[in-house]
Amino acid sequence: MNAITQSQTSQLKPSGGFDLSPQNFEQALTFSNYLADSDMVPKDFKGKPGNCLIAMQWGAELGLKPLQSLQNLAVINGRPALWGDAVIALVLSSSVCEYVNEDDDGETAYCRVKRRGGLEQVRTFSMEDAKRAGLAGKQGPWMQYPKRMRQMRARAFALRDVFPDVLRGMAVAEELQDMAAAAQAPVTKDMGSAEVLVTPYTDEEFAGKLPQWRAPIEAGKKSADDLMTFVLSKATNRAFTDAQKAALRAIKQKPAGAATAPVVSIDPLAERLRTAADHDQLYEAASLMEAVTDEAQRLRLNEIFEARQAELDGAQE
Repeated sequence: MNAITQSQTSQLKPSGGFDLSPQNFEQALTFSNYLADSDMVPKDFKGKPGNCLIAMQWGAELGLKPLQSLQNLAVINGRPALWGDAVIALVLSSSVCEYVNEDDDGETAYCRVKRRGGLEQVRTFSMEDAKRAGLAGKQGPWMQYPKRMRQMRARAFALRDVFPDVLRGMAVAEELQDMAAAAQAPVTKDMGSAEVLVTPYTDEEFAGKLPQWRAPIEAGKKSADDLMTFVLSKATNRAFTDAQKAALRAIKQKPAGAATAPVVSIDPLAERLRTAADHDQLYEAASLMEAVTDEAQRLRLNEIFEARQAELDGAQE
């Protein structure tokens, strides 16, 4: 009797069934060889016990049984990914998920998700998005099943953004397939200019924001370069001029004992974050979080910030 059978026959369930999940590395190797010889595994695993072994490990980290792993993992351009139906199954079975609702109006797919304790977030994918990505009208699923493909794209954006801890950073197979198809498509000679407009802060804008940017530098909490990196990570379409960079780098840290910034009131700041009308207002309020010393309060404010940021991002899509 082989190692798997010896171990597993002693683990019969009350229903009379049994679990073939390997209990150690040797059993996993043996099981991988059986699976690779089987006609009931996808082509990426047929005759490839090494692929089977790695897929089982990927699946185990996500909470999948070995056979579930092989049926729900895809290998696209050498990168493992989960099929969209497995992605939503993992999220819905997680205790942190309150709901996932999907809809389509014939032109745009919507995926509305809510994490327990958080706000509802929405991700969309429209035929206009598909056209910009070079997907609409292509031979294959985008021509035959455009509604289904829109659904998978909106689902991938929503679940990867809101439940990264559940998916452990795993990519979504339908999304990777589209990316692979786009990479293989012939490139036209004139692609035009990129539609990313970066606007430097005007002198007036810089002067208005300088006091809030000065405070963390003077307090020694951020260097000028760290602050600029933080600001631009939140306002990705903005930039500093060379003169503005020099002005920020010229700010000196206050000596010990110097007057500190006024204490921030938590509740009014939380309300500013919740009601920010646009990204500029949101980031201006967020800059005051630097003055909050209580870690629990900072975590609470950061959750409010991320929720409002997602709402504003969704409104722009």
